[in-house]
Amino acid sequence: MSAGVILLYFVPYFSSKPLSQAILVNVPVLIIASLTAIVSVITYLWLPKKMTMQAALLIYLLLTATAAALIVSTGGTTSPFIALWMLVTVFAGVFGVWGLLPNLIGIFVFIAIEYLNGRFGVELIVLVSFAGLLPLIASFIIWHNKGKSEGEGGDKAYKELATELSQVASQSEVVINAIGDGVMAIDGQGIIQLINPAAQRILGWGKQDSLALNYKSVLQLTNLKNEPLDPTKDPVQEVLNTNQQVRNDDVMIVTHNGKKIMGSLVISPTGEAGSGAIIVFRDITKEKAEEREQAEFISTASHEMRTPVASIEGFLGLALNPNVAQIDDKARDFIMKAHESTQHLGRLFQDLLDVSKAEDGRLMNIPKVLDVIPFTHDVLQGLQQKATDKGLRLTYKPLPDDGTKHVTPVYNANIDNDHLREVVNNLTENAIKYTPKGEVIVDVTGTDDKIIVSVKDSGIGIPAEDMPHLFQKFYRVDNVETNQIGGTGLGLYLCRRLAEAMGGRIWAESEYKKGSTFYLEIPRIDSQEAAALSNEQAQQAEREAAAEAAHPSQAATFDPNAPIPVDPPRAAGDTSAPAVQAATTVPRGESLTREQIAAHVAKLRAMAKEQAESEGTASPEPATATPVAAESAPAAEPAAETSAPRPASVSIPVRERAEPPQT
Repeated sequence: MSAGVILLYFVPYFSSKPLSQAILVNVPVLIIASLTAIVSVITYLWLPKKMTMQAALLIYLLLTATAAALIVSTGGTTSPFIALWMLVTVFAGVFGVWGLLPNLIGIFVFIAIEYLNGRFGVELIVLVSFAGLLPLIASFIIWHNKGKSEGEGGDKAYKELATELSQVASQSEVVINAIGDGVMAIDGQGIIQLINPAAQRILGWGKQDSLALNYKSVLQLTNLKNEPLDPTKDPVQEVLNTNQQVRNDDVMIVTHNGKKIMGSLVISPTGEAGSGAIIVFRDITKEKAEEREQAEFISTASHEMRTPVASIEGFLGLALNPNVAQIDDKARDFIMKAHESTQHLGRLFQDLLDVSKAEDGRLMNIPKVLDVIPFTHDVLQGLQQKATDKGLRLTYKPLPDDGTKHVTPVYNANIDNDHLREVVNNLTENAIKYTPKGEVIVDVTGTDDKIIVSVKDSGIGIPAEDMPHLFQKFYRVDNVETNQIGGTGLGLYLCRRLAEAMGGRIWAESEYKKGSTFYLEIPRIDSQEAAALSNEQAQQAEREAAAEAAHPSQAATFDPNAPIPVDPPRAAGDTSAPAVQAATTVPRGESLTREQIAAHVAKLRAMAKEQAESEGTASPEPATATPVAAESAPAAEPAAETSAPRPASVSIPVRERAEPPQT
């Protein structure tokens, strides 16, 4: 409105025709209108929000003054701008008494001026009533009721909100104070805003001493070697930077008095990135000590029990050999079941050993350069028969067995070959085991810096609630579909530890009753780096071979190509104990390939066949051979003079997955 009055002032300067005096604006009105416009612009651009109501009242009073001056200067009761006054008066009730009272005073002043000028009459009373008083009354009714209802509603809502916030704050404080774990809240700059009693007890800091300090002064973190954390590996700073939750169980916490404890941290962001975080921590020193004791016990027990189990497996294997022992079908069925159970028990002990080595840092990691695609293909060849026996299709997408040649990319990696073989073998075996029908698809893809091996099946799938716990130790999905399938819950946990040892990671995606896909991600190297590392590893192997040749080891080693000694047949009157190697002697520290094992088994069969032929020549009457330990051979009975010579005991090779245990 003020801008319109200002423009109206300059209209005569641009009009070629003379204008009526009734619409001409004089200088006092121009000044008031200009002042109103300036104040309006200033308050709109720079006024603080807390002064909005006061500024609005000031602008309204200036606007009212502009309208009144304009009406008085353009004819009073005959002014064409009477409607403008009515429009301004309608909004007087917004400001209550401060808006109504100035308008009412202005109306009475106008009546007094008209009376003194001798123009008071019925026409003036009607004009003042309809153009001045009625708009004020309407404004009072409209804005007073609305303001009252809004005020009451606002006050009520404010009180309810304040009460609710007070209750929530009280409940939150009670809950936080009752938590046994330490809780610390920090802002975006790392300044401590809250610390609960448990945190004060664990850290040895008081509430008043720790508040407003940087978290690094109170929550002092080091690595497991008691070295200060690298700023890039600080889990709290990582959360502030990435706005993602972080868990860390491999840190030490230094208390206020200098005591060092092992801590478990869970840091969660609050709001947007950099706005703050909640740190929850606890003392796990006792838990870690108990875990170490359990790991030592498991490692010792598994190591001591694996050797006799391997010996039992070897004896059962010999008993199942028709060239060594003659048994009926019923006994063969029993021994076959015992042999399978013994094999399963041996694998369990080996898994327990591997898990204990992974947890206490004894898991060996010997990286060698390899091409992942052909390496994975060789691993899957050993599982093809197992999938075929179950009626499944095992498909390897980079190199499908369709009789045609395929061009595949080269994915080089410098990792421990045994670790990769173990993970791929375990994931594929699981896919076959948990897939009643359909197919298992293995694929290898990658980018410039990583390689991804995926194993997809059409099996029973994994429920969503079990997915977060899938790679935990001894965890197994418990439902109708898995109850009939054996397992220990160690395989996927071991896969995760092996993947981490290779510098990679493992994860899974699954839809219940539709199938699962497991992914293994490992770092990739380019061709030049692979060639350089291969040459370096070859030279290192030559140096080690030369050093071993110069200083030969006295430890017994196994050569699959070496001839196996066989005892000659004993004479009929020879009752002395045979000088044979005990079957319980199991060579350790071996790392045999499938081809070496197959070659050795073939030699064992040939030896058994030759021994059977020699037994038939020496004594045509059949007899049952009883294994006798060399170190405790009992005295022979007279009936033993007519018994057939005892077949030679053989050593059953057992493949070790890591370094030989220290005894």
